[in-house]
Amino acid sequence: MSAFFPVVIHHNPDCGTSRNVLETIRAAGYKPTIIEYLKVGWTRPQLLALFAGAGLSPRAALRETKSPAAELGLLNPEISDAALLDAMIAHPVLVNRPIVATPKGVRLCRPSGVVLDLLERWPPGPFLYEDGQPMIDSEGKHIV
Repeated sequence: MSAFFPVVIHHNPDCGTSRNVLETIRAAGYKPTIIEYLKVGWTRPQLLALFAGAGLSPRAALRETKSPAAELGLLNPEISDAALLDAMIAHPVLVNRPIVATPKGVRLCRPSGVVLDLLERWPPGPFLYEDGQPMIDSEGKHIV
């Protein structure tokens, strides 16, 4: 384990999954950089880099529920990636979350247990998903 292992989370504190991912990171002993993207917004280069790192297209990263995606006509599969990016910049809530970046990669952490792939160490078990189901058992094994 390295002495310094940076963790960045693009976080929405109103989202249970995002809160659980942040809790998982902290319980594992990390002090993450927290970016509340609803407050600070996104830039095109930032979104392009995150999506490229995570292997996501703008369409795959689009939050379709509990967002204005339908009202903005963004659910139409013919909407271009460029138009989706423009909409995500104008309406940050359109980006699904949380997105976590570490030296091990970038991932959209839905479900929240996906974050374990990005960490060098995990929280001690047992550790739960946001719905109360076990994520890590008492022996430290990930329960999928």
